[in-house]
Amino acid sequence: QMTLVESGGGLVQAGGSLRLSCSASGRTFSNYPGVWFRLAPGKEREFVAAITASGGRSYYADSVKGRFTISRDNNKNTVDLQMNSLKSEDTAVYYCVAPGTLFLTTDYWRPDQYRYWGQGTQVTVSS
Repeated sequence: QMTLVESGGGLVQAGGSLRLSCSASGRTFSNYPGVWFRLAPGKEREFVAAITASGGRSYYADSVKGRFTISRDNNKNTVDLQMNSLKSEDTAVYYCVAPGTLFLTTDYWRPDQYRYWGQGTQVTVSS
């Protein structure tokens, strides 16, 4: 079992920045891909970004490409999401997620590919 805990959410003005962090316990997070999803009111869960276990490859939703950066520190067992140029449509609960396998699938954008979910952290962007 792996427990994921997110931190760093909050209220920010449009155009501002936030950095989310995800820490893991129970399993060696460095062996697993790290992924962020988000859930906005009235919408379905949306893939945001993913990073491989080694940190060598990352993937982004088109809606955040160029503004968000996913990274990891395998010494600290953390995966971070740096969010810049935030927009009101980025308002959502952000979830740190990991699969039950050591590799991302080709359907990495689908939430049903993931076993472990954090409780989420709220990000609110005011316009």
